[in-house]
Amino acid sequence: MAEEAKAPTEAMATMAEAAPVTAERPVRADLESRLPKPYLARALAAPDVNNPEGTEEGHEHGQKSVLQQHVSFFDLDGDGVVYPWETYGGMAWFMPVNFESIFSKNARTAPDKLTLGEIWRMTEGNRLQYDFFGWLASKGEWILLYVLAKDEEGFLPREAVRRCFDGSLFEFIAQQRKEAHEKQQ
Repeated sequence: MAEEAKAPTEAMATMAEAAPVTAERPVRADLESRLPKPYLARALAAPDVNNPEGTEEGHEHGQKSVLQQHVSFFDLDGDGVVYPWETYGGMAWFMPVNFESIFSKNARTAPDKLTLGEIWRMTEGNRLQYDFFGWLASKGEWILLYVLAKDEEGFLPREAVRRCFDGSLFEFIAQQRKEAHEKQQ
């Protein structure tokens, strides 16, 4: 006997009338149908609904964690040491559900892109009280990413953010700049 589709219950509601922020920053309800196990932390890839296997074209993970892949772009001699030392610390699991939330909660102008204003509001909404260094670091990281990877329309595309997590953004930008330099000569 086939199971009938059940209507969502109040326990599964993602918006509360008495909390307007839940409507302003909605959570995606379709993740499991578009991305296998979005709640599963990923070690080797940075997948999203458009790239369920992560970056495949021209990017090898080499059995490195997502953070190691990100940092290894800067390890030019390949000795595994990148300064300052703090850059390399911490676990590097990529949580697709958290990545998807960046766009479902904050991308208002275009569904898969962020404006500078949306980035600013996102970092404001995610800050911790009295963590002044955290506020500055978060805004600095996101604004730097925006400056490096914004498109010609002034948006930060979701693909650029995803590629930043697995390190392939830097390879992509380096290749684009090399090609642009070769065209100028």
